[in-house]
Amino acid sequence: MIDNPFYSHEFHGDYDLISVGRLDLEEGGSIADCELAVATFGSLNEAKDNAILVTTWYSGTHQIFRDVYIGPDHALNPERYFIVVINQIGSGLSTSPHNAPDEISMSHFPRVRIGDDVVAQERLLREHFGIEQLQLVVGGSMGAQQTYEWAVRFPGKVLRAAPIAGTAQNTPHDYLFGKALMEAITSDPGFAEGEYKSNVDVVDGLTRHAGIWAVMGFSTEFWKQEVWRALEFESKEAFMEGFLEPYFTVRDPNDLLTMAWKWQHGDVARHTNGDLAAALGRITARTFVIPINEDMFFPVRDHEAEQKHIKNSELRVVDDILGHLGLFGVAPGYMPQIDQHLGELLATKV
Repeated sequence: MIDNPFYSHEFHGDYDLISVGRLDLEEGGSIADCELAVATFGSLNEAKDNAILVTTWYSGTHQIFRDVYIGPDHALNPERYFIVVINQIGSGLSTSPHNAPDEISMSHFPRVRIGDDVVAQERLLREHFGIEQLQLVVGGSMGAQQTYEWAVRFPGKVLRAAPIAGTAQNTPHDYLFGKALMEAITSDPGFAEGEYKSNVDVVDGLTRHAGIWAVMGFSTEFWKQEVWRALEFESKEAFMEGFLEPYFTVRDPNDLLTMAWKWQHGDVARHTNGDLAAALGRITARTFVIPINEDMFFPVRDHEAEQKHIKNSELRVVDDILGHLGLFGVAPGYMPQIDQHLGELLATKV
């Protein structure tokens, strides 16, 4: 266990750590006391039927949803819904390699799958809040993977689903992208086979990690049209040094690796002996599949291929030049599109 002040209330605001007890993992092993970092917005009604679950993406926490996606002017309206944002295992706030007990800390942290997150989330919602059914499950990127897992694993508990910029089954290309991200970290001598003393020891690897995100996280048009100027940077180098590199170098390397392995192995078809169509056919939720048109590693065609297997679903494409990292809601046109799609989905009777 090592100290990293970034993973604190100072940087992430209000959240609660809630234990779901012992979590036995799909890949073997267990987390003896799995704690999930949870932020809630709004009030749960007496019938406990106004709940929305938001799942988090790679490197992200509830903070981005609090600041960008949730509010009275958004579809995710806390004046109407009880919105629960659960930070995934390995996020740095929930149980993660850097904050786990010594027996499973750092390089000893067990393999965690998307399914383990969803099992833990379902247990937390049911046992802590008494929530048995969700009006909506929504998440972007790795959050989309969790959204699909929820809709396939617990179809009766999910009335509506909105996976944004993420697929139900990871593609070979995306697997290789994840591999490059992981190797950027582990190739740093300071990584010390996962037993570094501080994230600062791995700053070179984390910086290379950020550089790979620059290539794939943003679209070619983002760089060609110098969109970073609208973000008040004078050059692409200044954007890297002032935004993307600091974003990753404060994070824990083992935490990122835990999430990256989960991301690589996201696949709902494991529930149906590898038959993706059969797995997606289990979904009963009214579903809007929401890709971003300039996404470099979750392209529209991959979303469309999966959406065709989901009954009562629609493909809703978001136009955003930033590409995958449009998820951060930086472009002024992004959130109006998301709010429109989520608002229409929530207004649909199920």
